[in-house]
Amino acid sequence: MEKVSLADAFASFDEQWSPRLAGELNGQTVKLAKVEGEFVWHHHESADELFLVVSGELEIELREESDIVLREGELVIVPEGVEHRPVADSEAEILLFEPAETRNTGNVDSEETQTELEQVD
Repeated sequence: MEKVSLADAFASFDEQWSPRLAGELNGQTVKLAKVEGEFVWHHHESADELFLVVSGELEIELREESDIVLREGELVIVPEGVEHRPVADSEAEILLFEPAETRNTGNVDSEETQTELEQVD
């Protein structure tokens, strides 16, 4: 068992839209990311995705429903198959919880796709 300091983990990297692995449990991963600007539209075929805002503000744009704005300390679970696009007007720090095999860009291949995640320090 290892304790993870979110503040120290977020301080250990600067890259945007490049999730870092903070932990694994029961086939699920806890990922941390710094985000700013617009990500790609995508969905996950067979996985729900939890977004928790640690600092800043994140908007989850949705094609079929009203967009969701998350502020510090708020979370939302995007159900499998729901097309979405995270957007942050200024830098936000987020925690993601999803199955280990879930790609950050879901069904889309783009330059933002991450296949190998670095572990946070």
